[in-house]
Amino acid sequence: MDISELYRIFTRHPQVTTDSRDCPEGSIFFALKGASFNGNAFAKKALDAGCSYAVIDEKEYAEEGDSRYILTDDCLKTLQQLANRHRRTLRTKIIGITGTNGKTTTKELLAAVLGEKYNVLYTQGNFNNDIGVPKTLLRLKPEHEIAVVEMGASHPGDIKTLVDIVEPDCGLITNVGRAHLQGFGSFEGVVRTKGELYDYLRAHGGTVFINGGDEHLTGISHGLSLVKYGTNDGDDTEVSGEMTVCDPYLNFRWHVRGGEWHEVKTHIIGSYNMMNMLAAACAGLHFGVTPGQVDHALSSYVPKNNRSELEKTAHNSLIIDAYNANPTSMNAAISNFREIKTDRKMAILGDMGELGAVSAEEHQRIADMLKEAKFDVVWLVGDEFSRTDCQFRKFKNVEEVKAAIAENRPEGYCILIKGSNSMKLFQLPALL
Repeated sequence: MDISELYRIFTRHPQVTTDSRDCPEGSIFFALKGASFNGNAFAKKALDAGCSYAVIDEKEYAEEGDSRYILTDDCLKTLQQLANRHRRTLRTKIIGITGTNGKTTTKELLAAVLGEKYNVLYTQGNFNNDIGVPKTLLRLKPEHEIAVVEMGASHPGDIKTLVDIVEPDCGLITNVGRAHLQGFGSFEGVVRTKGELYDYLRAHGGTVFINGGDEHLTGISHGLSLVKYGTNDGDDTEVSGEMTVCDPYLNFRWHVRGGEWHEVKTHIIGSYNMMNMLAAACAGLHFGVTPGQVDHALSSYVPKNNRSELEKTAHNSLIIDAYNANPTSMNAAISNFREIKTDRKMAILGDMGELGAVSAEEHQRIADMLKEAKFDVVWLVGDEFSRTDCQFRKFKNVEEVKAAIAENRPEGYCILIKGSNSMKLFQLPALL
C-alpha cells in the first residue's frame, strides 16, 4: 500500500499506536521492531483490542482475507513517511529544537510562551527520536496554529533523518556539549550532527534563533537568517538578559533591543536555565507574543519532569535533576550548586552514560571538581564513579543508596541529585 492510500485511511482513523497494550478504539497499529521484540507478533492482539488497522512488514503475520492488515516494506519508514505526509498536508508552522542540554526545558518554555497567543502542539516528554517525532507530528490537528518539535540525537545523521521528516520552518540549537561521545566519536561529531538542523534550514530559507555568544553555534551559522539572543547587549542581539539572583530559583531581567527591562521571577533552578528562558522569549516575540505575555509564561512555568526541580521535604531541600547527565550539564549543575547559599550541602551524583573511551577521564574530572567544591557530603553512584580517585562514599547502584538512606537518612541538607536516567536516581526524592 502506498502512502497516499494509507494517508486516506489515516484521515478516517487519525490516531496511531505502537503499543499493543494501548489500543484506542479505531486507531492504527504500527508493528515496530526492537532489539528484543517484533511488533508484527502483536498485530492480531492490537486488532482484537480495538485498532481498526495494523501496519505490518512480515506477511506471515497477516490473516488471509482480513483487510485490516496493511503490508508494507518497513513499518518504521512507513510511520515516518505518513507523518511527513500529514505535516505537508496541514502546513502547520513548526519550530524544531535540538541541543546537548536544555532542549526539553526550552521546548516546554517555548510552548508556554507561544501558548499565550496560539493553539500549540509540542513534543510530550522526551519523545524526540525516530519513533517519537513522527508520532508527535501525527498528533497535529487543523486547529493547531504552531508546533514545537524536539529532536534528539546520539549518532551522526540522526538530526538529518528527523528534519527530513519534520521539515521545520524555524530552528533552535540550545547548545553543543560533551555528550553521547561514544556514538558521535568526538565533540566535533556532536557539533556536526546538531548542525544538521542548520543545514536543513539553510537549504530551505528557514529562520534560526541563536545564542549569539556561543562560538560553536555561531561558527556553523553562516548563510542563515539569524535572530540572536544572549547576554551581550549588542546591536545585532534581538533579546538580551542578565541574571539577578539564583538562590535557588532563577530570577533574571531581559529586554528587547532598545526597549525597557522586564523582571522575571521563575520557578526553575539553575543559572544555566537563563539562556533557555531567553531563547523562548526570543522565539515567542518573533511570532508576535507580547513582552507582557512572555513575562507571564516564563514566571508561571513549573518544571515537573525531574529537571531543575526544587522539592522541600520534611527532612531536606532537594534539587532534582535526575533525568539526564553528561559532562557539560554535570559541570553546570555543580557550579550552580556551589553558588547557592545554604548551611549544609550534599550531592548525590550518578554515572554519566555513553561517553565511550573518554568516560574514565570525564568522571575523574567531575570527581576533581567535587573535591574543589568542598560540599559537606558527596555520594557517587555507579561503576564509572567507583573507579575515580577520590575519598567520597561510593555506591554500586541506586539500591545501595536506598539502603544507606533507610539506615541513616540525611537530615537538614540541601541535596543535589543528578545522574543519567539509567542510574534511576529519580527514585531517591521520595526517601529523602
